[in-house]
Amino acid sequence: MNKDQSKPNSESPSTNFSRRIQTKAALKLKAKRSSANTIWFGLGMMGVIGWSIVIPTLLGIALGTWIDKTYSSGYSWTLMLLFIGLLIGCANAWYWLKKEDRQMHDDEEKKDE
Repeated sequence: MNKDQSKPNSESPSTNFSRRIQTKAALKLKAKRSSANTIWFGLGMMGVIGWSIVIPTLLGIALGTWIDKTYSSGYSWTLMLLFIGLLIGCANAWYWLKKEDRQMHDDEEKKDE
């Protein structure tokens, strides 16, 4: 009696080997597809994050400068609004990154199914 005949549900070694090769090939193709996008995606993401921080900060400086020139007060509105603009920009960047991360994980789960 042959070893393969004694266990009717067991796979032959060649079937098991081809499944492992197929799984590894699929993983390599998936990694290759995602690595091509990560360089450009990363550069684009740095630009979006940078501008999402810079624009509110500059708007805060501009508004603060205008308030300081128009109305005299004991407080520096430029510094206060610079800080507030920076906080708003950082919160905006954090929200954007969180959203993109969630979307990437959702896309990976959909591809795996």
